[in-house]
Amino acid sequence: MTEIVPTPNVPFALVGFARPKPERAAELRELLLSFVAPTRAEAGALEYHFHEDTDDPGSFVFYEVWRSKADLDRHLELPHMKEFWEHRMDYLEQDLDIRWLSMRSAYPRPIDA
Repeated sequence: MTEIVPTPNVPFALVGFARPKPERAAELRELLLSFVAPTRAEAGALEYHFHEDTDDPGSFVFYEVWRSKADLDRHLELPHMKEFWEHRMDYLEQDLDIRWLSMRSAYPRPIDA
């Protein structure tokens, strides 16, 4: 994985794509949906959205914006996230495709460090 060097005072964002095994798609959908509310409540979570591709049902996309990379790192250390990461291939046809994003537009509200 590429080393990520965050820009100070700029939100840290990513988009991820998940292609589940057909027989595990409904289960993965429910699991990923269960992450939405608790993640949005975390300190540093600015945006957290879970989508399903309308042209390819069963293909999932998540979009996250974090106040900082440190906030994302704390999120990934939570027990349910570590559990998911460890067992993700039980659900997936291929590993997650995660794209790290550098936000170029101004964020619409102040980012408190």
